[in-house]
Amino acid sequence: MRSSATLLSRVAVLGAAGGIGQPLSLLLKCNPLVTDLSLYDIRGGTGVAADLFHIPSPAEVTGFASDELEKAVKGADLVLVAAGIPRKPGMTRDDLFNTNAGIVRDLVTAVARAAPKAIIGVISNPVNSTVPVAAETLKKLGAYDPGRLFGVTTLDVVRARTFVAEAL
Repeated sequence: MRSSATLLSRVAVLGAAGGIGQPLSLLLKCNPLVTDLSLYDIRGGTGVAADLFHIPSPAEVTGFASDELEKAVKGADLVLVAAGIPRKPGMTRDDLFNTNAGIVRDLVTAVARAAPKAIIGVISNPVNSTVPVAAETLKKLGAYDPGRLFGVTTLDVVRARTFVAEAL
């Protein structure tokens, strides 16, 4: 049994060069519980790692190129899936799902193979649909544990609070 202090020691961010992945990677680099931070993106993961390299913290940062996905997640305790396309004007949530579901499926497949015991946090929208895709993918690969998969909806909560505040 590991203590909570070591629970986050090895963290991988998938989609590290995106609008959510970059600030998330910065926050994780500054977290004293993170000792090994792997940053993966199909474009720019190594660049984000280079940007964070000089920030003084216990976390050792490594960037991974598009062909190094399984290497990026190997041995991770926590994998955060922030990859996918953002919603564009005129785009429906169905359109967004049709693209991002495949991305989440492919990334989670690699996690199931290279880090089957990792905790997986899905940030890719629409979260209420991409988390079930991740769950079904893990089930097919024999790596599903409902206690190790969650969705991150913080941005949706912040937006909802803003809309309510503006209405009041």
